[in-house]
Amino acid sequence: MNKNAKIYIAGHRGMVGSAIWRQLEAEGYNNLIGRSSKELDLRNQQAVEDFFHEVKPAVVIDAAARVGGILANNNYPYQFLMENLQIQNNLIQSSLDVKVDKFIFLGSSCIYPKLAPQPLKEEYLLTGSLEPTNDAYALAKIAGVKACEAIRKQFGKDYVSLMPTNLYGTHDNFDLKTSHVLPAMIRKFHDAKLDNHSSVTLWGSGTPLREFLFVDDMASSVIFALENILPEYLYNVGTGKDLSIKDLALAIQKIVGHKGEIIWDSSKPDGTPRKLMDISKMHALGWKHQVELEEGISRTYGWFLANHDNFKEVKI
Repeated sequence: MNKNAKIYIAGHRGMVGSAIWRQLEAEGYNNLIGRSSKELDLRNQQAVEDFFHEVKPAVVIDAAARVGGILANNNYPYQFLMENLQIQNNLIQSSLDVKVDKFIFLGSSCIYPKLAPQPLKEEYLLTGSLEPTNDAYALAKIAGVKACEAIRKQFGKDYVSLMPTNLYGTHDNFDLKTSHVLPAMIRKFHDAKLDNHSSVTLWGSGTPLREFLFVDDMASSVIFALENILPEYLYNVGTGKDLSIKDLALAIQKIVGHKGEIIWDSSKPDGTPRKLMDISKMHALGWKHQVELEEGISRTYGWFLANHDNFKEVKI
């Protein structure tokens, strides 16, 4: 890939997009393009079309999405379905219109059936029912995967989809109303630590198994896809290792330094029993994660401590 290639990163201010931007800059790419949501509303088809015809990027990385945890997904399914469809459809169609040859679409492991065999293989897509607490988001992402596959098949373009496991890291969302499980735990344990080590209540039973990938590793997988022609349309990205939510809570509690009690609210949903990614296809091509969970949590908490005074609560 030419280091002068014009690369548009949709969602460049988010956790994933900003990590991709930082790594591309570090690798010497010097023609990066980004627009904030105020500058360009990706839900607006005409605005996106105008932007693409003006800028004419050579590469598009779609790291833009409406995201959130179980609570947000469960309470706002229409927004999670419709806004994600609007964002990705506009980006994919405009990329095709201006002859973008390389498009990298980022999704989520929630595209796979709730009760699919473990670990999750790419071929399990559309073989069973989705997890109901986030099926709206999953359906939108599945549509994006299939759109990229169709363009690849029909037009011969290098459009590839990367499906990460649960992501976390610096620049994450720590708003307890909309955040994912790992940053939410960091926030809860930190707040409880300041509150004289008061008890922390966590959702569910703590028994579900989850896999977590540090965001810088996700960014490295995107650069790997950018710099190589991947032979298939869909690839899982993860560590290949999981742990229980209870063990995750204990690890975060130790790193944060919280000494209080953990209370598990079993009246709240657990979500999918297990989500472990089969990452053998990416490993076979030569990509592998570098940051292990304990180091990643420590780095994330360090960033949280340095920035938590600047956080703004997310309004839906």
